Amino acid sequence: MKKSKKNLPIFPVARLFGPAIFEASKLKVLFLGVDEKKHPGKLPRTYTLTHSDLTSKLTLAISQTINNSQLQGWSNKFYRDEVVAEWKKVKGKMSLHVHCHISGGHFLLDWCARLRYLIFYKELPVVLKAFVHGDGNLLKNFPELQEALVWVYFHSNIPEFNKVECWGPLVEAGTEDRLGSNWELVQPCQDDCECCFPPMSSITWPQEVPRQNEKHGWPQPLPSLENIE
Repeated sequence: MKKSKKNLPIFPVARLFGPAIFEASKLKVLFLGVDEKKHPGKLPRTYTLTHSDLTSKLTLAISQTINNSQLQGWSNKFYRDEVVAEWKKVKGKMSLHVHCHISGGHFLLDWCARLRYLIFYKELPVVLKAFVHGDGNLLKNFPELQEALVWVYFHSNIPEFNKVECWGPLVEAGTEDRLGSNWELVQPCQDDCECCFPPMSSITWPQEVPRQNEKHGWPQPLPSLENIE
């Protein structure tokens, strides 16, 4: 049955994953050139998560680089509701770096930047649960990765929404247990070294974003989040 035009979204808000509840049955996982049991500190490991409007299902690609073929459709390019992430070892510590595109690229994204930020913020726990479930064998084989810090980068051409926040250890990220902490973002070495992996990010988005939690303390919950359906 053909969708009525009145039901189609007009502006490119972040549609993402529906209700902020993770459903494993709606997750499709693709392993592309990576070993489920290979530690991400020895081989690059990235996540590309997208959502289908037609099936309401999530697709998670686990690979050595971002799965660009997953992002080629006009809808993905217009709405920019994908979430990508990579494991990084910085000065001996593993961490998961998650990236969301809030605005920039065309004026409609700028127009609804605040709404997109709120929706991404609300639904990131679903994203993190998808990563944990989809890469469950890795975390089972290397349980110490559950304690790796999760850094969330919100990319925007609007300073208010261009920031990076620490969501705490992966095992707690996206839950109330993470509130009240203030973590320091470990900086990679400027010169060639053996303690930082990978030396270059596989994600091409800008890395220079203010560390919101260091400047103002832990980000306070946004009062309008519960009003987003």
